[in-house]
Amino acid sequence: MGRLVHFEIHVDDMERAKKFYGEVFGWSFQDWSEYAGMPYFGAVTGDENELGINGALMQRQSAPPEANQALNGYACTMEVENYDVTEAKIIENGGKVSLPKYALPGMAWQGYYMDTEGNIFGIHQPDKNAK
Repeated sequence: MGRLVHFEIHVDDMERAKKFYGEVFGWSFQDWSEYAGMPYFGAVTGDENELGINGALMQRQSAPPEANQALNGYACTMEVENYDVTEAKIIENGGKVSLPKYALPGMAWQGYYMDTEGNIFGIHQPDKNAK
């Protein structure tokens, strides 16, 4: 027990957040607001036969994180096929670079971004030639 099985991303503007994650990562959403008693959309992040988990976008219940504040939550990282293409999609859809692309030598390319709602997330492209 203890395996991560679900995540929640707190958002100010649900439609903007759905557009961002849908356009950048191809996620789809299911309206679970009736069950949650607030705006709450299940996020389907990929094929159920692939390794990974699904989560949700939920209406933020307090002030968003301040700019330049230290991270005070979990940072979710999405594996991507092409780092540079994904980064371009992030920027085109209103995201911002938080920590630019860097090599995890012999393993992958990694970097961190801020979504349209002020949340930090990472992207990770496996690459044994990264250096």
